[in-house]
Formats: sequence, C-alpha cells, structure tokens
Amino acid sequence: MRHDRAGLKEWIGLAVLVLPVLLMSMDMTVLYFALPFLSATLEPSATQQLWIVDIYAFMLAGLLITMGTLGDRIGRRLLLMIGAGVFGASSLAAAYADSSELLIVARAVLGVSGAVLAPSTLALIRDMFHDPGQRRTAIAVWTAGLSGGAALGPIVSGLLLEKFWWGSVFLINVPMAVLILFLGPWLLPEYRAPKPGRFDLLGAVLSLGAVIPVIYGVKELADDGFAWTYVGVTAAGVAVGVLFLLRQRAAASPLIDLGMFRDRGFSASVGVNLVALFALVGILLFATQWVQIVHGLSPLEAGLWTLPAPLAVAVTSSTAAVLAKTVRPGYLIATGLVIAAAGFAIMTQLRPDSPLAVAIVGSSVLSAGVGLAMPLTADLIVSSAPPESVGAAAALPETSNQLGGALGVAVLGSIGAAVYTRDVSDATGGLKPEAAEAAEGSLGGAAEVARHLPADVSRPLLDSAAEAFTRGMNVAAVVGGALMLVSAVVAAALMRHIAPPGATAAPADTLAPEPEQTAVGSSD
Repeated sequence: MRHDRAGLKEWIGLAVLVLPVLLMSMDMTVLYFALPFLSATLEPSATQQLWIVDIYAFMLAGLLITMGTLGDRIGRRLLLMIGAGVFGASSLAAAYADSSELLIVARAVLGVSGAVLAPSTLALIRDMFHDPGQRRTAIAVWTAGLSGGAALGPIVSGLLLEKFWWGSVFLINVPMAVLILFLGPWLLPEYRAPKPGRFDLLGAVLSLGAVIPVIYGVKELADDGFAWTYVGVTAAGVAVGVLFLLRQRAAASPLIDLGMFRDRGFSASVGVNLVALFALVGILLFATQWVQIVHGLSPLEAGLWTLPAPLAVAVTSSTAAVLAKTVRPGYLIATGLVIAAAGFAIMTQLRPDSPLAVAIVGSSVLSAGVGLAMPLTADLIVSSAPPESVGAAAALPETSNQLGGALGVAVLGSIGAAVYTRDVSDATGGLKPEAAEAAEGSLGGAAEVARHLPADVSRPLLDSAAEAFTRGMNVAAVVGGALMLVSAVVAAALMRHIAPPGATAAPADTLAPEPEQTAVGSSD
C-alpha cells in the first residue's frame, strides 16, 4: 500500500501538537515544590490540600474517553482549540487564586481541559501522518513530550519558585496555550465524523462515574492503608464500570466501539500500556523517595537527576519508529518489556549505601524499555480504529496509563510498605507509641521523627528505616520485573501476526490463526 507522505507543514504542526501534551503532563507534577508555598499563603485544610493536588488527575482520567469521542463529533481541531483556550484561562485563574476553594475549582477545570489535549493530539497525528513510518516517528515525538513534561514539571516549578511566587508555576502555561491557539488553525487539519450519530450522554456519565472512584479508592488505599470506605468506593467504581460496558454494547452510537477489542493487537496494546505504567509509576515512586531521603538530595537536585529517564524514553521511542519499518511491532514491544525487566533487576541490587548511579541507571533502563514499547502500542491503537472513531480510541492509551499508574502505586506501594513496616519495627521499640506509629508508617515519617530525637537515637532509626525501605523497594522491583517478563511473552504471542509495513505475509500457524495484517491504519 502507498500512502501520502507528510510534508514540512505537518512536521511543524507536530511541534504544535507536542505543546498540549507537554502542558498536560507538566501539570501532573508541577505542584511538587509549590505546595508548601501556596499552603503558607492560602492556608488550606488537610482535606483541601489533598483536593488541590488530586482533583486535576481525577478529572483528567475520568473525562478522557468522553472528550475523545466528542472530538470525533464536533471536530478534533476545534475541540483542541477549545481545550487549549480553557487550559490557559484556568491556569490564569489558578495563578491568581486567593482562596483554596477557587484554586480547587481552577485545578478541576484544568483537568477537564487537560482531558481534551491527549486524545485530540494523538487523533490529529493519525489524520496528518498517513505513512506508517512517519506516523510512528510522530508518535515517538508525542510520547517523548508526554514523558518529558512529567519530568520537567518539578524542575520548572523549582526554578520558578526561586525567583517568583507560587502562582508562576501555573502562569507559565498561558503563553504556550496562546501559541497553540494562534498556530493551530494554520497548521492543523480538521476532521469530524461524517455521520457521528447521537452523543451517548449516559455513557459519558457512567465513564466518569467508573474511572474517578476507582482511581480515588486505589490511591487512598495506597496512601492511608486498608479501609473499608476506600474498598467500597473502588468497588462502586468497578460496578459502574460494568454498567458502562453494558451501555456501550447496547448503545446505537457508543463512546467506545467494544468490537475493536476483538482485534488482538488492539486489546494487547491497551493491556501493555496499563501493565507498563503499573510497574513504571509504582517503582519510580520508591526511587524518588530513595534519592531524596536515603541519599539526601534536595527536591530540585533529585528532579535534575531524573532527567536521564525521559531522555532515555526519547532515544528509545525514536529507535522504535526506525526499527518498526522492518521488525514486527509485537517483537519490539516484547523487547522493550524485557529491557524494562532488566531495569527492575538493577533496582533489586540497590542498597542504602549504593552509589546514586545505581538508581539513576536502573530507572533509566526501565524507562528506556517502556519508551521502546509505548509509541508502538499507541500506533497500533489509533491505526486499528476506523477514521470516525480515532478520537475515542486515542483516549484509551492515556486512560490505561492513569489506571495503571494508580494501581501500580497501590499494589507495589503496598508490597513495599508491608516489608518496610515489618523490618523497621525492631528499631521503633523504644519510641513513644505515636512516634513509633509515624516511623513505621513511612520513610518520611521516620525521618520526621528522627529530627526530634537525640543523635544517638536518631541515627540508628534512620539507618534501620533506610534499610527497611530499600528492602521493600527491592521486593517491589522483583514483582515489577516478573510482571514485565510475563507481559513480554504475552505481547509477543498476541501480536506476532502483525507484520511491519510492506512485509510479505507469513503463513498462518496454530498460535496465530488470524489473517496476517500490517500495522497500517485506515486511509482517511
């Protein structure tokens, strides 16, 4: 098959499309350093402080599918322009918020508009890049922007807060939003489904009611430990999710065509996204704390030392786009997961007195493996969908990322916390009950307790806490690495029938009874 190749306009347009995902992912992490400053100014309660941090991610995850489908109906470029405008306006409101309530509302609106950005941009890449090789390269750049924004958030925040007030971490979004609004109509094409059907409002409500409770419940279980309230919230979200699936099967114009999941490449790609982010986010949470508390770096220093990981993603994402021209994507994805497992293996060797390079190399190798797999799964997802449903399909990678990340923090975090609590308890026997409870609860709690103890007591407590935390991280890394290896085998088996563009179809075998296909989307 021959495809129209993109020209200079499309590649400049890609730069415009990277800006929204950079904004979206930066706002996930930009409050890391700003929180103490805004807390001193606005004096939020403990509950308000949690909502300031979390409401953005909750709204983002809950509305991705709805916004992707809406873009298919009203126009992907139009929705992107609306989202960029609202994102800039709500960033301005957040920067100058004079109360906690106003900041929470502004962050919620940021989440709603952020839910527009990822599916709209990925769907527009499908519209702009018809050649499979060029499309994969474009998605690799998109993936690098997505991961780079999350890494840049804390760094940009730390640099701004050295010179300006806390609102500057939001104000930086405004000029980029204006740039998108100015260049988008000139460089980006418009696409809307010719016969979109009626918008499934009930499905949209059910989608929101499923994703938000699950992510909230899982996150709180990870943060506060087991509680029936959080279990109930999570179970309610799962129940609503079942209703959502039933609704999608019955609706004349569903938000998501469940028939797409009958394609093994499509369903396996969504699964790989979820599992990869499960392991990646879960273990990097440990690595961040180890670098700051065990190794003693400041937050800004720790942020700067995380830069090799997104750089590794950028390199392997680009490499994946080149290799996918001749190598089956299933094998490349499996290779990426094996590389990620090697990164986990390095993390199992980490000790409290290990050089910083061990953690940096381990996290970078892990990120590199995920970076090799993620652009290929995103390409398989959007190229498998019919043109009129690409926006809805494009929402699935980021939705699975959000769910996978929340589950990773909960499951791997719980495993590490259980090991930590068991191993540190011997060092807390002589402390007061409230101090012992705080020290056994987390590494940060132990560090805070140690600050108020004499040196001859605090040093053994810190050493024991660091040892226990590192051992918990080692165990979590073993689980994550094993999961990566199993996922690699499954990905290779389920995607082996997908040939690179232009490859000659190989005879079908008993393990791959589906007809040979290429990783090429519908020409639109």
